[in-house]
This record gives sequence, C-alpha cells and structure tokens, in this order.
Amino acid sequence: MVGPEMDSLKKEILDLLDRDVEFRYAVAGYLGLSEILKRLDNLAEQQVKLGKEQTRLAKEQAKLAEEQVKLRSDFNEMLKEVRSINVRLMRVERTLEKLTLDIEDEARAIISHRIKEELGLEMKLTSLMLPDVELNIYGTSDDVCVIGEASVRAGVGLVDDLLKKMDMLRKNHPDKLKDKVILVIYASLPMPELVERAVEKRIWVLKATEDIVKLSLSLEG
Repeated sequence: MVGPEMDSLKKEILDLLDRDVEFRYAVAGYLGLSEILKRLDNLAEQQVKLGKEQTRLAKEQAKLAEEQVKLRSDFNEMLKEVRSINVRLMRVERTLEKLTLDIEDEARAIISHRIKEELGLEMKLTSLMLPDVELNIYGTSDDVCVIGEASVRAGVGLVDDLLKKMDMLRKNHPDKLKDKVILVIYASLPMPELVERAVEKRIWVLKATEDIVKLSLSLEG
C-alpha cells in the first residue's frame, strides 16, 4: 500500500492514537511501551492538577492581597482618627489649663478684695511652691495668713487635700504660718459634700458671685 492510501491510513492511525485511549494502549502494549505511556498520562494528569492548584493559589494570593490593601486602608483611617482625637485632646488640655490658670488668678483677685473689704487687710495672694507642699492660693498680712485652693469643679477630696497641706506646713514649714489662718476654697461649682465638710472644718468656700460657706479665722497653734 503506497501513495495516498498509505497517507490516509497513517492519518487515521494518528487520529486514533490521539482520540482513542484503548487503541493507544493497545498499540503501546504491542510495542512494549504501555507502562511508559501510562506514566506519561499520569504525569499529564498531575500537571493538570498542579495547574489547577496553581490557579487556586493565585486566586488565594490575590484575595490576601486585597485583604492586605483593605487592612492597610483601615489602619490608615484608624491612624487619622487617632491623630484627630489627639488634636482634640490637646485642645481640651489647653482649654483646661487656661481655665485652671484663669480661675486661680480670679480666685486670688476676689479673695484679696474680700479680705480687704471684710478684715481691712492688704494682702497680696500668690501660689506657694515648696518641695513637699504646693498651694495655688497663699498670702500673709500682719498676723494673718491665707491658705487655699482654687478649682472649677470641687469635690470633697479638695477639703482633705487642703487639710493635709495645712498639716504639712505646720509640721515642716511653721515659718509660713501666722497666728491666725484662713482656710479657703474657691470653686465655680462646689459639690454638696464639699460644702458639708467645709462647714465642719470651718473652711471658707466662695465663688465669684457669693459665699457658699462664710469666712472664718482659725487660731494657729
């Protein structure tokens, strides 16, 4: 068989080898190549599986990349919010600091005026800064000294702090005291508990517009 018929037969055999697995194995077995062919087919299947796995991994990596981008974006947004909060806190701190300084200055001016008005004493009030005691209202005149604290909002704890500072002065700095002592708390908003305790301890409590607890003098010693 030669010529076109042989070419046609070759083509048909090649088509069968390509399309028909059983025919392919039959030919391979005849030629002693069936085991090699099976291994090659197995390798081909493994390659297909590996290709699918690579595709799956690529999709997973892409998904992870998207999540990382989202996490980075969320983190950046969180940083912006933290920075914004810090800015607001700094503003609040500056405002509170200004309020504190303002009320201390206000307290000294009003208390000094009231002492002159009620006791006839000229007294310059300042702060007192010692290693173990700090007061934001302090002053002396003749045999009278003023020891006090100023706060926008004052609770009963401020009374205890003031009494402790008084004891520290008496113990460690008696030269800062006079025969007569005025204990005072200046507060824009004194709490009821503070007022009760201040009455008990004879502490003058006032704000800009009125006395909450009346002025009284205590004899030192």
